[in-house]
Amino acid sequence: MAAAEGSIRIAVAQTTVTTDPGVNGAAVRAAMRRAADQGARLVHFGEGALSGYAGAAKSHYTGWSIDWAPVAAELRRTMALAAELGIWVVLGGNHRLTGANRPHNSLWVINDRGELADRYDKRFLSHSEVTGFYTPGDHACVFDVDGFRFGCLLCIEVNFPELWMEQLTLGVDCVLFSTYSDDPIFEIIARGHAAANNFWVSIALPAQCAPSGPSALVGPHGYLLRQARPDSPDVICADLNRADPTLDFALNKARPWRGTARAGHLYTTHQTSDPRSADRTAI
Repeated sequence: MAAAEGSIRIAVAQTTVTTDPGVNGAAVRAAMRRAADQGARLVHFGEGALSGYAGAAKSHYTGWSIDWAPVAAELRRTMALAAELGIWVVLGGNHRLTGANRPHNSLWVINDRGELADRYDKRFLSHSEVTGFYTPGDHACVFDVDGFRFGCLLCIEVNFPELWMEQLTLGVDCVLFSTYSDDPIFEIIARGHAAANNFWVSIALPAQCAPSGPSALVGPHGYLLRQARPDSPDVICADLNRADPTLDFALNKARPWRGTARAGHLYTTHQTSDPRSADRTAI
């Protein structure tokens, strides 16, 4: 069954992530096929889903004396399948830089023609990431698919509200939040950002982290719309539907009202010069 007119179906893929790009790539492409079979236009993967992630395997990645060729080969195979399936892919991985420069911890954005449309590089790194493993990014990343705007954030960036408010300022409808964390508080915080900013949030994490809180899609009201299995790899699909009556308040009332409130003009016109207001020690 296709998504309703004016909506978009996205998939959240919960794959097992290893340090072997070949194993990871095969899992990624299998999940892409499952997503496409369910009518998804975009499939979202967790942090490090293609290449593996240094935070979970520090001894393997220390010094970055790894063979980068398999990462590039698996990325190209994944891009080719995206074109074959006609599906967008947002995929976590280590993006190699030049010489001795540490890589970025990234999300590759692959369009439905199999092209690298953009890349998000994690800006707010953990202490171990920035001191030993990764180069921080310097830009936001937003892109449009079928009339919906998507933005990207990674892992501990859940703890920085300014990044999520930036997404709102950029007109994002859905934040694609990838992580490699088994801390259940991340889901709670992400749901808070969804509710406060009135956008959808897709949470994608590896299958090995799922027992503490599986991958999920959160609505702009902050409630879970779909959640993956807690005990195995999974692919879930859900429609982002602006006409869903259960989301009317969040999308059509709360979001525009909060925008008006932040602009400030609403309140300045209702303020008054009153001595009992000015005297904050008065009873």
